[in-house]
Order: sequence, then structure tokens, then C-alpha cells
Amino acid sequence: MAYEIVIGLETHTQLSTQTKIFSGSSTRYGAQPNTQANEVDMALPGTLPVMNRAAVEHAIRLGLAVGATIAPRSIFARKNYFYPDLPKNYQISQYEIPVVLGGSLTFFVGDKETTINLTRAHLEEDAGKSLHDNYIGPHGELSTGIDLNRTGTPLLEIVSEPEMRSAAEAVAYAKTLHSLVMWLGICDGNMQEGSFRVDVNVSVRPVGQKEFGTRCEIKNVNSFRFIERAINYEVRRQIELIEDGGKVVQETRLYDADLDETRSMRSKEDAHDYRYFPDPDLPPLVIGQDWIAQVQQSMPALPDALRHRFVNEFGIAPIDAAQLSSSRAMATYFLDVISALEVDSADAANVLALRPARAKLAANWLMGEVSATLNREEKDISQCPVSATMLAALLKRILDNTISNKIARDVFAAMWTGEENGQPDAIIAAKGLTQINDSGAIEAMIDAVLAANAAIVAEYRAGKQKAFNSLVGQIMKAAKGKANPQQVNDLLKAKLDQA
Repeated sequence: MAYEIVIGLETHTQLSTQTKIFSGSSTRYGAQPNTQANEVDMALPGTLPVMNRAAVEHAIRLGLAVGATIAPRSIFARKNYFYPDLPKNYQISQYEIPVVLGGSLTFFVGDKETTINLTRAHLEEDAGKSLHDNYIGPHGELSTGIDLNRTGTPLLEIVSEPEMRSAAEAVAYAKTLHSLVMWLGICDGNMQEGSFRVDVNVSVRPVGQKEFGTRCEIKNVNSFRFIERAINYEVRRQIELIEDGGKVVQETRLYDADLDETRSMRSKEDAHDYRYFPDPDLPPLVIGQDWIAQVQQSMPALPDALRHRFVNEFGIAPIDAAQLSSSRAMATYFLDVISALEVDSADAANVLALRPARAKLAANWLMGEVSATLNREEKDISQCPVSATMLAALLKRILDNTISNKIARDVFAAMWTGEENGQPDAIIAAKGLTQINDSGAIEAMIDAVLAANAAIVAEYRAGKQKAFNSLVGQIMKAAKGKANPQQVNDLLKAKLDQA
């Protein structure tokens, strides 16, 4: 039987605020256990929560970015459950009326553009942390330690509709959301520190069936690679279980990266198990249009807007535009390169006429040589030692035929390591890399190569195109790579095609 996979993601995004959502305790990561938890976090009698305005503004920013509805009035509720690291024995969250409703996220899976709708995004506080691994108590006994530093850290839980149909689609969605929350400045995106954690809901159903299968939730997956592996394992497990005559049980599972498998954690609770009710200590959260307008004015240009600009104004292919707008730093770098390339343009007409060719060259370099080098050194664009201005200076030398694209890669490598202070003109001069554009000099090299390779010339004239490429290679070798490639091709073809 053929099965369809159904996936929905719940993403816990830790908001980049200085203090917690309902108290003045610091949210700084890495402090000694229980040094950043005050009486509110510890739920001491008589304490009352106070809403963090910055956390609300971060939620508004996300809502505006995804085209959602910002609820004018939302409610905080108590979600009741009993864990040692939850001092109040309830978590303050939102249930019936969240702060953000709806919205959507558009991204590419391969070369296919996909849109996934969002159900909601709600504010809540994080729980503390239970330390189980080899924790030794005060008397030398094996124990579980409780660290309340994380208690009360502000979270925005972003819930997708169950519209994803493959692990690749789920990973692309998660990467796009991860990039967006960092772009907006509402989350640092550090998955190793737990700032961006994903709960993956997976079910399978026979192709053509309308009803969803029984879902299992894989809790707190903290890397994109693990999201993919966890989904693929869980899909295989559920299909094998069904085909062996068993039934999938609704439950919460954990992904074990070492064994590359999911394992049962606990039976999956439904909403009624948490006995939600409005928190009597917190009034409704009221968000007026003036507040939304104020946040709107502080918003950066969004990825979708830049992606469309790259396509419509610069003539970049949609899939390339998506890659160039994959992060705010990448998009800014690209725009800075374009601006630097246009500095020497004589007038506005030339700027507009030349922009598509310049943008295409800049895009090819940014997605090619620059990204490849960054990946090899495990860096991101913000750590690139070649600034946008420096790259533009290199690209100008390609555009004015001072060097070829091939030689430019050698110059770029020298710029990366800081030779001649990373200045391309100085590197070109020091290494004698200026391109040969003298047609007379190129013709002389061509004549010498043709005279020494009569057999290859005969092969070309017999219809073997590869012979042409062989001759070009020998000419470029004779020129030490510095001959203008287009001139070489044009002059060689003219000579070979002479009767």
C-alpha cells in the first residue's frame, strides 16, 4: 500500500529579551545553576507576574512578517502539569486566544516554491531544566538536579498547519523560519543552546484517505539534520507497524541521534489533560493599532520583499533570489556589492542598463566562490574576510577585462588570506595577472599552437568539437591563463574556419 506522510511543526522560539517574560531575572545563557531565578520564577507565595513588553513586540514583529492577524485582545492561561523543574506546577501560556493568528511562510524545496500556512503563534514561559546525567547530590548519591535559570524565559511557540508531506519539506520550512526569526532580530537562532527547538508531529495515511492517521510528536529536535532523520525513521516505524497489523498509538517520542531512532517518552496528552483556564493573575493582553503601527515602522525589509526585488529589478532567477535572501546578512552583502559596483557609473541610464549583468555576476560569485569558501571554513557571510566593497573591486576587474573570471578566482583566494591587504588591484599587479587583450599577441600564440598540432586541427575540421576545446586549452596554457578567453575563442574559430 502507498502512504502519504503528514507533518506539522511546533517551533519553540526563545525571544531575544534581556529579562524573562514575567519577571526581571536575566535571560543570559550559561550562568551558574539557579543564579538567575528570583522569587517570581520560583513561585514563592505572594509573588505576581508582570508582562514583558519587549516579548509582546517580538510576537507582533513575527505576526507582521508572516501576514498574520495580531489579536487585539489575547488571554494568558495556566497549563497544568507536574514536573520537578516547574515550580508553580503550571506553565503560563496562551490557549483559546493567542497573540498571533494565521499567516504563512513561502520557501523553496529544491526548485519548487511552496507555501505552508501557520495556525498560530502564542507567547509562553519556558520551564526549568532537570539534570539527570551523572548528577551527584550533596551526599555523593546519584540524583536529579534542578536548574531554574531557564524558568520564565520568554518563548513564542509557532505552530504550522499539518501541510508538509516530506522530511525535505519540513527541513526547508524549519530553515526558512529559523532565518526569519533571526532576520527580525527576535531570536538568536542558537539551536545548540536551545533557542530554537522543534517538536515534529508525524502521521501516515493511505494515499487518497482524507482522515489523518494517528500522530506522534517527536519532542525538542535541535538540528535540521536530526529533523530529517527523525521524520524518516518515524515514518518507517509507523508504516511497518501498520503493515504488521499493529496500531500507531498517540504518544510523545524522543529522537536518539546516536542510535538514529525515536523512542517512546510518554503518552501524548490532549488539551483537556492540561486543564487550561485563564490565569487570574494576568489581565488580558490588549494590543492597539497604534502599537502595531509603531512596531511596523521599526521592521526591516523582509525576505519576500527583497526576493521579489532581486527578481524584478535585478533580473535574478527566483530560486537564486531565494538563496540570496536566505539571511539578512547575505541579502545586505549582496546589495552592498551592487551599490559598490554602481559607484563609477556615469549616469542613471547606465546604472539601470548595466544593473542586470552586474547583479548576475555578483550573484554567481556570492552563491559560488564566496559561499563555497565560507562552507569549507565553516563560517557564515558575517565572518567573510572579503568585504562587499573588496569583492566589488574584484568584479570590476572582470567587467573591464583586466582579468578573466578564472584568474579572478586566484585573486579572490589571495584576498581571502589577506595578501596585499586583500586589495585586488595590488594582488593583480604583484602577481602580474593582467589579462592579455592584444589581438596581435593572441593571434601569434594561436598560430604557434595550430602549427604544432596539425592532427588536432584536422580532427576539428572533420567535425570533432572536442578538438576545439583541446586547442583552446593549449593556447591558454601558452598564455599562462592570462589571454582573454572570448578573444581566444573568436580568433581561433575564425582561423580554423578559413578555407
